[in-house]
Amino acid sequence: MEVILKEDVANVGFRGEVVKVADGYARNYLLPRKLAMQATEANKAVIEQMKAAAARRSASEKALAEELAATLEPVVLSFTRKAGEAGHLFGSVTSADIAAELAAQGHEVDRRKIQLGDPIKTVGDIKVAIRLHREVTAHVTVKVAAEVEEEEAAEAPEAAAEEPAQEEAAAE
Repeated sequence: MEVILKEDVANVGFRGEVVKVADGYARNYLLPRKLAMQATEANKAVIEQMKAAAARRSASEKALAEELAATLEPVVLSFTRKAGEAGHLFGSVTSADIAAELAAQGHEVDRRKIQLGDPIKTVGDIKVAIRLHREVTAHVTVKVAAEVEEEEAAEAPEAAAEEPAQEEAAAE
């Protein structure tokens, strides 16, 4: 059976394509879930109109994304977190933190568009990609600095070393 896909379907095809699939697969899976419609002449005309509308919408979204990318390029975000001696953070800077800081500076960006593989766990400057559109990606500089709490950091390891010694002495 020939069907027109309404959505991308894994191992079958992409949105708007006319594909030939097994009758049972079309009747029992694709059609009830509204992932496809039968490939009739009328439906083919409707799909062509939908493709044209999607192309226009995509072009306007791309233009808006390019404008936003131009405003995001010079942005530098600064974060201060507690860190160890080697520059490793005790916490991390996540995409949600970056999105919140961008919102505070007046740039609304969804956290899911921030391309951060793993949360940032080291001190330093990192370039973070923000995918605004399929074809538009902006880069923002994130500066992570360590908090200055030298006295507390020096006292904490000594206190932690004394506690086990005291517990051993009490056990004997």
